[in-house]
Amino acid sequence: MTDKKPLRVLFCMGINQNFFDAPRAEQLEVWAAFGEMWNGIHDMAGIGVLGNMDDDQSMVGPSDGWPWTTYLLADVADIDTVHAACNLFRTTAVGDGTYKLWRYAKVEARVGRELIVQRA
Repeated sequence: MTDKKPLRVLFCMGINQNFFDAPRAEQLEVWAAFGEMWNGIHDMAGIGVLGNMDDDQSMVGPSDGWPWTTYLLADVADIDTVHAACNLFRTTAVGDGTYKLWRYAKVEARVGRELIVQRA
């Protein structure tokens, strides 16, 4: 029997140009949807959030890739749970539900394992 360890996952999230082009009222709806997604990840079974980092003060404008706007580091039970967390971008409604969160933001999950360095 093996000791199955959780996956160490860095969820890299970027805000895209659609958010910046949206009127203020729509941006507020996006922010509310982002909060729903963020809390959804925190509350998801099989995810233990370790921390986060927001790069919004030194990274200005849309994120097409690295550097991302914000990061969430978590231990995740399995790859299906990683996929379920990413899927929140596809399913979280913005405002009246015409659009989903992925119109305004994106996610890339970097999956690895905890690095443990043995002491001599």
